[in-house]
Amino acid sequence: MITLIEAASCWTTPQNGATNISAIAFPRALLLILLLVVGALVLIYGKTLCPSKLIISLTSSPVIAWVLSKVERDPVHQSIKDAKEKPAKDHRLTMDTAEARRWSRDVFLREHSECNFNVPSNKDKEFRLIVNETYVKNSRNLEIFVKSWIPAEKRPKGLLFLCHGYGDTVSFFFEGLARAFAIAGYAVYGMDYPGFGLSEGLHGYIPNFDILVDDVMEQYIKIKERSENKGLPCFLYGESMGGAVALKALKNSSMWDGAILVAPMCKIADSMIPPWYLVKILIVLAHIIPKAKLVSSNDIAEIGLRDLEKRKRANNNPVAYIGNPRLGTALQLLQTTDLIEKNLTEVSLPLLILHGAADEVTDPAVSKALYEKAKSKDKTLRLYDGAWHCLLQGEPDDVVKNVMMDIISWLDVHAGSKGGFDQKKETRMEERVAVASPNLIEFGKLDSIKQLL
Repeated sequence: MITLIEAASCWTTPQNGATNISAIAFPRALLLILLLVVGALVLIYGKTLCPSKLIISLTSSPVIAWVLSKVERDPVHQSIKDAKEKPAKDHRLTMDTAEARRWSRDVFLREHSECNFNVPSNKDKEFRLIVNETYVKNSRNLEIFVKSWIPAEKRPKGLLFLCHGYGDTVSFFFEGLARAFAIAGYAVYGMDYPGFGLSEGLHGYIPNFDILVDDVMEQYIKIKERSENKGLPCFLYGESMGGAVALKALKNSSMWDGAILVAPMCKIADSMIPPWYLVKILIVLAHIIPKAKLVSSNDIAEIGLRDLEKRKRANNNPVAYIGNPRLGTALQLLQTTDLIEKNLTEVSLPLLILHGAADEVTDPAVSKALYEKAKSKDKTLRLYDGAWHCLLQGEPDDVVKNVMMDIISWLDVHAGSKGGFDQKKETRMEERVAVASPNLIEFGKLDSIKQLL
């Protein structure tokens, strides 16, 4: 079989140094399609052909994987592919290590000192905030990036723990979000998951979603148990994939007083999932080459951020994962969302669910189902007409302010008794939102932004 494929591969390789795109792309594509079809048929009808479907799967899938990897390694094919997809290779596509990502962030901040992601300490002092970042070793000996934004002069109203989305970090847009919540009176803590942002691990790779949740819980339990945090109400804040992390973490119900879920990944939108026959093939391949970046996907910025200026701003993130999803990661996300969707009734803690009604990344219908099925008696759903996926990073300013108002008012209600303040007497709530929102809305703007676009 391998000899036959090698012969076919040679047939598709240009002769005498020829580099005609159609001569290369069409035979390779045709061969790949044929192999994928054969692999799919074997997977589907394997039981009728062999006593063990597993044997058929394992003997046919490496062939497909071998061809895929050979095509990816071919320098002529890859150079043509890169030229068609990107005019110049983005260095973020090769940031597999934490060292590379940290270097990228350092260079970005050094070259763009005017960027308010590079917030000087005196600016935080003006807002009466204490901001710290550090690296800690977890129980799996991975170095984890942890950051905090804490009101300096008053005891916080409560603790808010951030769970970022897929490919993201707490060191970019979440910097503005965290400062907005801290200005409103809450101590905010965030961490980058292993394999994302500034934490150690292969970039964009989730070998096991449950272990990722355990990594998050390990850090946040330690923070919650600090003496200065004893007795304060604790809330989870999860965006997109972070919403799935938060929902899984809520199983430890004694630790939390509620959760804020923004466009939670309870189910990936149908438009983001490959056709069913490719899913079957990719599931098998995920067990063979889990780290391979073979899953095609839509540009989340294009369909997630409605405001054009903010969409361009998002591309400045120096540590974002922008490559195709890895096979193992895609499988973990599919399995996790399937499990969450089947267990919506298990959620019992207070919930604030926020979703853009026009979201094409995560399905707002499942947020409605979560609201209807969760056994929690204290639950609130907010759907924003016309809004897309990134409610706080990519919407027009008026929408961002409305979302912030909904979040802070919900936090005040649920933190009031335990946080040591009377929410009914909190007459300055609108003023607090007004002060906090510009910090979020303006965050990430560069004085020289037009030179970067």
